[in-house]
Amino acid sequence: MKRKRYIYNPNPIFVKPLNQKKRPAFIRYAMKCAKDIDVARSEINYVIKPKNPRTGNKIVRFRRLNEHRARAMRAIVQAMLYHYNIASELVLASVEQLSDECGLSTVSLAGNKSITRASRLITDFMEPMGFVICEKIWDNIIKTYIPKMITITPLFFMLFGISKFKLDNARRQHLGWINSCLKEKGEPSITVIEAKRIAKDIHIKNAFKHRKSIYIFNKQRNQAKKLIELDEKSAKQKILQDLVKRYSIGELVDMGVNGLKKQVSMEYFRIKKIAGNIFFR
Repeated sequence: MKRKRYIYNPNPIFVKPLNQKKRPAFIRYAMKCAKDIDVARSEINYVIKPKNPRTGNKIVRFRRLNEHRARAMRAIVQAMLYHYNIASELVLASVEQLSDECGLSTVSLAGNKSITRASRLITDFMEPMGFVICEKIWDNIIKTYIPKMITITPLFFMLFGISKFKLDNARRQHLGWINSCLKEKGEPSITVIEAKRIAKDIHIKNAFKHRKSIYIFNKQRNQAKKLIELDEKSAKQKILQDLVKRYSIGELVDMGVNGLKKQVSMEYFRIKKIAGNIFFR
């Protein structure tokens, strides 16, 4: 009897998205380093003891990564680096997007997409090992989770020989470059905290843009319609309450009153687009 295929796509490879701008020199350098070194068989994988990210308790591992998960990790590392925002340390892509671009997603005969192979690699291995920190944010306005935000830690870069010193230096240079561009435009410079807030907003926008599930979109649209049925002042008040919960105190202080008002207006416009069924088209 012929055995069923053990796993779909045994040789995943990260494929860069089309029509993207050239990535910064540090990103290209990091991707080359990660390609030249086998990140899945790095010595760090055997030295570090994984911990439960919620409880901090140690997780006992009895064996190394199997070859299929190792191949998935090699591809995912390239994808994470490609979408890495140097100033904020965030990966500006959802797990679904990373999975799609690495060929790790599958679709059942019923048409249901699964990103289990990628999500389990991140949740069950990369996060407990301390390579990434995942954060899930509940959107009170749309009543759904925003696809988890992935922060890359310095330990991740140590997998392929990039020290924390090099990483910090690259971050300072990149933030300096951003501020010099803003200065040329006559705009005020930004801090690391503000860079993280901006990156967080970009992640949220990109994550929802990539998500194509009809069920989820309809659910979001129904919630948006309920909010838009309120008068504008009440709707914006609800949005303001949600934004205060979404951002840290440091981010809110950096944003200021005018920045927060602007953010509320932008969010209100986004909700109107969802309610009108023209969301991110």
